[in-house]
Amino acid sequence: DLRTPLFSLRGYLEGLATGLANTPEKASKYIRVCQAKAATLERLISDLFAYTQLEYLEQIPRREALEIGELITHILESLEPQARSREVSLVLEPPSGPCMVQVDAHLLTRVFENLLDNALRYTPASGSIRVRWRPEPSRLVFSVTDTGPGITPTDLPHLFTPLYRGDPSRNAHTGSAGLGLTIAQRILHAHEGDLIATNSAGGGAVFIGSLAR
Repeated sequence: DLRTPLFSLRGYLEGLATGLANTPEKASKYIRVCQAKAATLERLISDLFAYTQLEYLEQIPRREALEIGELITHILESLEPQARSREVSLVLEPPSGPCMVQVDAHLLTRVFENLLDNALRYTPASGSIRVRWRPEPSRLVFSVTDTGPGITPTDLPHLFTPLYRGDPSRNAHTGSAGLGLTIAQRILHAHEGDLIATNSAGGGAVFIGSLAR
């Protein structure tokens, strides 16, 4: 996973250094590719670092009181430009009132970012992603539902296995190390909760998460 973008990045940088990109248009294209490959490397390294922290260093959540709706709204607003460029709608379906939780805001942000990034990669143009949540007496339950092709029966049992990418589209070109969903599940485990995956009646993927309040 790391070698593929590194090889591509080195090739385009050598092209710039040797004058292969001999017009402003070519040079601009080469620079854009280098920027994209650098972003891919950053994501891969970030995922590997986060997984190592959660799996081997037993990272303990730094809990603080926050209103979960505000956190989710902020995350969706940050992803709105990416969703708009893919012609995908992000839909919030909050409960009737505020919902306070005691969580590690940084880690929980990572959960929703990973789930929404996954949904965006598999939701076609004109599709939608819905985020719902509801409070229960001792926990919070939420779901992220997309209108993509859903999860195949072959992949479903292995979806949270580290580095598993059974679907052909889950390859190095997506910029994923196959750790995003694993990291999200590990974070929720650290919050005394869980993350499961299934398919909706309409065929899209549904991720249902929970955590102690």
